[in-house]
Amino acid sequence: MLKLVIGNKNYSSWSMRPWLALRANDIPFEEVFIPLYTDDKADKDRILGYSRAGKVPALIDGDLTVWDSLSIVEYLAERFPQSRLWPDDRARRAHARSISAEMHSGFIPLRNECGMNLHRSVGPVALSDDARANVARVLEIWSDCYRRYGKEGPFLFGAFGGTDAMYGPVVHRFRTYAIEVTGDARHYYEAMLALPAFQQWTREGLAETLVIEKFETV
Repeated sequence: MLKLVIGNKNYSSWSMRPWLALRANDIPFEEVFIPLYTDDKADKDRILGYSRAGKVPALIDGDLTVWDSLSIVEYLAERFPQSRLWPDDRARRAHARSISAEMHSGFIPLRNECGMNLHRSVGPVALSDDARANVARVLEIWSDCYRRYGKEGPFLFGAFGGTDAMYGPVVHRFRTYAIEVTGDARHYYEAMLALPAFQQWTREGLAETLVIEKFETV
């Protein structure tokens, strides 16, 4: 059986992505949790035991280790083609990969100013111009996908896929920091909030008791 090594569900947006890809598609896997940002050397050594990159998530499939959230999604799409994590159509697949890569490598101001923290009381923070531009771009992506593909399903390319896994943590950030989502983008936002896998991650994240002080200052 696959193993997915993840960090704290309350904080680890990177862990959430492949977890959603697996859970939303009913792909069986064993979850291996290792607390992040502790002073316990044993925790750091455990992560290194799974991935020499020293980071989570990491996917273990027999003798093979795949690390980095987007690489894991790509691997799962090949390993489980029936899941259709990428669209069948080549043009749509290129679009899906492009906006997934954009999320993977971009939106740094939004990440820094609206860190993932499910325990945080819902409420806004003052955003920089760069972070507001990030928000506008995310909403543009969601709206554009709804206008193109919304007749085929509520997610970015109709059915749930790898791109939705990549944008899942942003939905949490928008909820936590009371970022307004209106118009066509709202359809996607509400669909993700209602997704059973998304709700399960949320419940389990809220049940965690470990507090990482460096992430509690926002």
